[in-house]
Amino acid sequence: MLALNLPKTELKVITKDGKQQVFDVLRRRFVALTPEEWVRQQFVHFLIGHKGYPAECIGNEVSITLGATKKRCDTVIYGSHAEPLMVIEYKSPSVEITQKVFEQICRYNIKMRVEWLVVSNGLQHYCTRIDYENGTYQFVEDIPAFPFIAH
Repeated sequence: MLALNLPKTELKVITKDGKQQVFDVLRRRFVALTPEEWVRQQFVHFLIGHKGYPAECIGNEVSITLGATKKRCDTVIYGSHAEPLMVIEYKSPSVEITQKVFEQICRYNIKMRVEWLVVSNGLQHYCTRIDYENGTYQFVEDIPAFPFIAH
């Protein structure tokens, strides 16, 4: 797989029935190794190993209902009272981060109402902090370490 703009992480990768799978430490099972999954797994290890996020506060493939449709947030970070704090959307490294990607994560946030939105294709990472009180948002340079987002 492609080297990403994240600290190098050794992931458990196996081949089963001719297809590669990667071990997801959060779901505690092997999942299909797609380019987007490669980004997710590297990013989750970055959050845990470099930003201090406790694994038990991170959920992958979190289901939500938007109107009559069911959607899945790629990753959700929860606070100490199980409240969602951050939603992360991953794309394959070959997918450009566009306005459409931000619109997708913003739709998820209608339901989640988190303070932090992150979009990454493994090469580029964008992090936004939302200020609901003032109706504004601000892009920040770096993904915050866990103590700074936990209320």
